[in-house]
Amino acid sequence: MSFNGSEASDEQLASLAAVPPTARWLGLGGLLPQAAALVAVATGYPEWRFSALALGYAYAALILSFLGGMWWGLAAQAHAPVPKWIWFTAVTPSLVGLVSAIPWAVGDEWPGPSLGLLGLALLGSLAVDYKLRATHLCPGWWLRLRIPLSIGLGALTLALGYLA
Repeated sequence: MSFNGSEASDEQLASLAAVPPTARWLGLGGLLPQAAALVAVATGYPEWRFSALALGYAYAALILSFLGGMWWGLAAQAHAPVPKWIWFTAVTPSLVGLVSAIPWAVGDEWPGPSLGLLGLALLGSLAVDYKLRATHLCPGWWLRLRIPLSIGLGALTLALGYLA
């Protein structure tokens, strides 16, 4: 299996063109909402706290679910059969996001543990991205974009959970 029908070695993948500028800037810009939520909580203004935590939680859950949709899309566009694990893995982020809402829904401790779960899931999503690369289902620049975004959003989400 390969992305767009081309086989590439690890060396070739490392030497592919840089991330397309639009993807790079929109991706990096996607860290700003979580950074803003973290700043709002860290400043200590009580009137901002709940809203910043709730929005930071929602943003992390939405982006995690978005990652699953991207994985599904990469599998769906493949020109050859794809491993079945991809389909199951692609729906997992949405389920993790849903499970992370249960404490809020039933009145248990929230949002610290939920933000922790989402932050760890965002960091863990890199394992899927590496497997997508190994199966040649993603563009060569994929990891160049996914590594800083997953680490960035995962770390910001964990920090927000710590301050919750």
